[in-house]
Amino acid sequence: MGADRDEKKLLKYIYLLCIVCFLNLTIIKQPVDSGAMVMAAVTCVMIGFSYFVIRRYFPEGDKHIFIFASVLSVIGIVMIYRLNMASSIKQIIWFAISVTGFILTVVILPDLKRFCNLRYLFLAGTVIFMGMATLIGTEINGSKNWVVIAGFSFQPSEFGKLFFVAYLASALKDYRNSFRELIEPAVVVMVCLGFMVLQKDLGSALIFFGISITMLYIATSKTKYVLTCFGLFAAGAMISYQLFDHVRLRVMIWQNPWPYANNQSYQVVQSMFSIASGGLTGTGLGLGHPEYVPINTSDFIFAAICEELGILTGFAIIIIYFLLFYRCMRAAVNAGDNFSRLLAVGFSAMVASQVIVIAGGVINMIPLTGITMPLVSYGGTSMLITFLALGVIQKISEEGR
Repeated sequence: MGADRDEKKLLKYIYLLCIVCFLNLTIIKQPVDSGAMVMAAVTCVMIGFSYFVIRRYFPEGDKHIFIFASVLSVIGIVMIYRLNMASSIKQIIWFAISVTGFILTVVILPDLKRFCNLRYLFLAGTVIFMGMATLIGTEINGSKNWVVIAGFSFQPSEFGKLFFVAYLASALKDYRNSFRELIEPAVVVMVCLGFMVLQKDLGSALIFFGISITMLYIATSKTKYVLTCFGLFAAGAMISYQLFDHVRLRVMIWQNPWPYANNQSYQVVQSMFSIASGGLTGTGLGLGHPEYVPINTSDFIFAAICEELGILTGFAIIIIYFLLFYRCMRAAVNAGDNFSRLLAVGFSAMVASQVIVIAGGVINMIPLTGITMPLVSYGGTSMLITFLALGVIQKISEEGR
């Protein structure tokens, strides 16, 4: 009963956050923007109904996973509405689709142990989705990681993440202290990273590497394997630096962005200016100038949030991500079999790696890679895949209780 009260209390805070933010956007516009309150109502209803369904039919699992994901989604929808109303309408539609996918994953998906022997099906899905953009991809914002079919664009590597984690979980679940068992997964990882480099999608390459070493360590408990992977990754990074101009450009911008502030490093310089102008507490929602930051609804939404809501809010978002990661890893600890445990670890690492890579790139701590911030940035494919991954973890938490 105590857990129920805590969850319902957190839900009330989510409703309050949503209503206050959209109310602020309503009254700062002249004439008053009543559409903002419609967005607030729709968002609150979807979150409340989804929580009710999950709590009603599957009361045993960790509902904090959905709650923390909802907080991040609300922040994202609010900020996207402030930046681009048309994009926010698309985002809330994708939010509804993604939450539906989350619920269906929990409700319909059978016992996950049934899927543990579908190793080569997962492998096929991984190779198909990881290589698709290399063959038929369209270059957008410098990366050839988008596929456009009948006017609908999506990133195949996002779907590849699901198959990639499932493949590694299936391949590593029965590890018995033999190096030979790791040869095939190592080859698959290298092929996937190769596809990402060819597509100039360096952010996804870092994410797949983060997923790989995390799952490898959990499966084997061998520090030497992890150190070997870091060594091979460093060697691969050096080779990529020598072979590909876009890798050298990203490193050059990272080392010293100021000489190129009007061209190559314009995005990251404007991002740093935006964050600095907001200070600790921000300029106020709707009162800043995030329009000076390019791609501010997706790749650089964290900079826009920090400008108008403050660096303190940026820290709060990182803390919420940490809490989400903690609850997901809790599900892994309580999982009843190795396959489910590795699935939970892989999907947890996927979200954590993506946050670290994009937050680090926006503030120029690491070379900018141009990926979305999970659940916060504008992007239907990213939101759908993240909620599906969290749905699997929610299912694992249900089974582990």
